[in-house]
Amino acid sequence: MEVLASRIILRPRNVDETLIFYRDRLRLGIFREYPGGVVFFAGQSLIEVAGHGQAGGRSRADGQGGATILLQVRDVEAARAELESAGVEIVRPPRTEPWGLTEMWIADPDGTRIVVVEVPPDHPQRRG
Repeated sequence: MEVLASRIILRPRNVDETLIFYRDRLRLGIFREYPGGVVFFAGQSLIEVAGHGQAGGRSRADGQGGATILLQVRDVEAARAELESAGVEIVRPPRTEPWGLTEMWIADPDGTRIVVVEVPPDHPQRRG
């Protein structure tokens, strides 16, 4: 599966405290801001602090914890076929979310949720 980009998404109990930690204490640069969240540069990756959803709610496939790994792919259906042939359980099949991204959920052996996402050609986040 070809991964185009990735990030770690945190859904903390206290968003303001977490933003202060990453922005002011660690002094990570801001990649982008959106209503309810901030995405920080973190070397070769990104860390997103999301104020939407709740820690322990949408955060893992088993509903425990506050982190998600996001892997962006070109074609989520092709990724689904590849993952299924490799024996990876699809926790939730691909579907288009209200925010316009097509997401599929899988989980690692510890239950950490991994979101495999396709950015449609007409979406504002689309990059070649």
